[in-house]
Amino acid sequence: MLTPLTIRLADVRDAVPIATMSRDLIEHGLGWSWTAPRVRLSIADAQTNVVAVPGDGGALRAFAIMRYRDDDAHLLLLAVQPDHARRGIGSAMMAWLEKVALTAGVDRISLEARVTNAAARAFYARLGYVESQLQPGYYRGVEASVRMAKDLWLDRPQRA
Repeated sequence: MLTPLTIRLADVRDAVPIATMSRDLIEHGLGWSWTAPRVRLSIADAQTNVVAVPGDGGALRAFAIMRYRDDDAHLLLLAVQPDHARRGIGSAMMAWLEKVALTAGVDRISLEARVTNAAARAFYARLGYVESQLQPGYYRGVEASVRMAKDLWLDRPQRA
């Protein structure tokens, strides 16, 4: 039986596992840019939320990194360990991040997905993200991306 799902803000102890997951699950074939020092900088950045989903024994099941600007936010990374995929963890992290974004007054979240990553594109589409632009060579000149975005104000509860 799985432990209950906990989504928490990451701390510096999570930097190495997050960086390793990014290298192995996201950045494969591109070179490693989200190293532990870069992740630590994001954890310390007041304009960025780094969230972690711990699993049994302290290992991370999943993480996400989202940077906030004035009226919008940008999802930089999201990964779920393959043995925990398709269990609602990614959707739960996105719901958490979207709720925080709405609370912060953010109207829109954008992200990029590899053009060849049909599973990621379908995942975000199920969550209401719409493909808007193909960006050739986005990933270090190696691979194109698809920019996707969601207007959060469409889901915002109406005030009476």
